[in-house]
Amino acid sequence: MGQSHITTTLQNAIAARRLSHAYIFSGVRGVGKTTAARIFARAINCEHPNGTDPDNTCDICREMIEGRSVNIFEFDGASNRGIDEIRNLREAVRYGPAKGRYKVYIIDEVHMLTKEAFNALLKTLEEPPSYVMFIFATTEIHKVPLTILSRCQRFDFRRISIDEIITRIRFIAENEKIKIDDEALHIIARRADGSMRDAQSIFDQVVSFCGRDVRADSIVSMLGLVDNEIFFRVTDSIRNKDVRGGLSIAEEIIKRGLDIREFLNGLVEHFRHILVAQVTDSTAMIELSDLYRQRYKELKGVFNDNDLLRLIKIASDTEAAIKWSQQPRLKLEVGLISMIKMDSSVDISSLIGTIDEIQKNLTGGKADPPAR
Repeated sequence: MGQSHITTTLQNAIAARRLSHAYIFSGVRGVGKTTAARIFARAINCEHPNGTDPDNTCDICREMIEGRSVNIFEFDGASNRGIDEIRNLREAVRYGPAKGRYKVYIIDEVHMLTKEAFNALLKTLEEPPSYVMFIFATTEIHKVPLTILSRCQRFDFRRISIDEIITRIRFIAENEKIKIDDEALHIIARRADGSMRDAQSIFDQVVSFCGRDVRADSIVSMLGLVDNEIFFRVTDSIRNKDVRGGLSIAEEIIKRGLDIREFLNGLVEHFRHILVAQVTDSTAMIELSDLYRQRYKELKGVFNDNDLLRLIKIASDTEAAIKWSQQPRLKLEVGLISMIKMDSSVDISSLIGTIDEIQKNLTGGKADPPAR
């Protein structure tokens, strides 16, 4: 799910019977590289495909799903990275498939292979048997030699969007008869950071903690996350110049054992949301639930754009300083006080207008003669 630009291309290649002997799937963790490779291997070997999709019921599909297929071989590049393993692979390639049309070799984290192993693999890629297909997966495409890349069709897997993750987790929850609210779905999706695998792992974890009724406040408590309400309280303290309120927020973060850097990163994102809502006059670019989008819409005009940029810089600088600081609490308190005590920016045109008005009052309504 979420990689239609790749699945469509591969489906068209199967339909047209224009298959390459080698593919390389690159992308960040948990975006479906290895899963896509397995499904692709089933699709090209399926005895009774549904168009370009495997039927998942024939003998070959069942063997692949159950991990007992003699046609598909998976290797971990990190564990089998030496030249001896690749030499063994080259020997095995000489024999045709026991069933189906293709022998498929899936090498995960292929960038971990040694230079000698890549050189040994290169000869096989140059002159592969017609019945052999290689599918390489990697999270670090820049470490794969160009001689290997040039002999593969490359597919770049993108990060999964928050909406796509939410849709998938909601589908899983409905199938498993688990009740989950929208805010909880948004928290899981944002925490996954573009990885569907991470999203499913977090979902399993919160179900183990919450049972069959998953709520946002339970997830925040379980994962030790910073509640969004704290960020709005910071905003209120800045608006009201309430230094005591800011220090009480710092005290609360320390007492609850929250990650200070995570709080500051969330605060940067919070100011970014206010800025986006203000500049674009829309909340479409804010990846939160409708409840919080409305709250950001209501903050429009509370700060000017320059002030928001300055607040973002102070929060970012504080987060960077805490990374190496022996006194993270002090840095946090100083950062919050700096935001609260910050003077509002003055627009340059307004300032010039004010200066002109003062000059007119001083000269009796007459402007100064132009300088020569």
